[in-house]
Amino acid sequence: MKHTPNDHSSASIESLIKVRHSRIHGNGVFAARKIPAGARIIEYRGKRITEKQAEKRFGQDPDNPHHTFFFSLDSGKLIDGGDEGNDARWINHSCEPNCEAQEEKGRVYIHALHDIRRGEELSYDYGLVIGERLTKAVREAYACRCGSEECRGTMLAMKKKTASKRATKNGGAKKNTSKQSPKTT
Repeated sequence: MKHTPNDHSSASIESLIKVRHSRIHGNGVFAARKIPAGARIIEYRGKRITEKQAEKRFGQDPDNPHHTFFFSLDSGKLIDGGDEGNDARWINHSCEPNCEAQEEKGRVYIHALHDIRRGEELSYDYGLVIGERLTKAVREAYACRCGSEECRGTMLAMKKKTASKRATKNGGAKKNTSKQSPKTT
């Protein structure tokens, strides 16, 4: 049986991606073979939890209290990729991503924005939303390490005013036509 990028069997996912050490941060997910633009690569899986449960789980790692695998859903629930999750939780943030997350009927899938070369690290813009004041310590905790030419220095979602200024500076706004659910912490 031939597997396609939209196939969700473990054999097809294993042939598409590999987890290994990343230059961006910790583990990363890499293309095991060329992935065509628009391909559905992997579902972001994990236990469904409430905001209240997420608050209890947040900061459980004293060495890295801001690191979570939470992914917000339109329903208000979250997916905790650190609990019953899969390899999608290792996809790192980039300010110049090659993937995007799309919520479809309460499930989150990672899709290729353009052709991804074999060996290239998969990434998407986390667009993190936090419920605390933006202090210097918070900014440092959510600093971006992507190293792209377009790096904005943070994994946090950009405010519309900043995004608008940045789009103008870069020659015009790019419309995001996908439905994207940001990770939250």
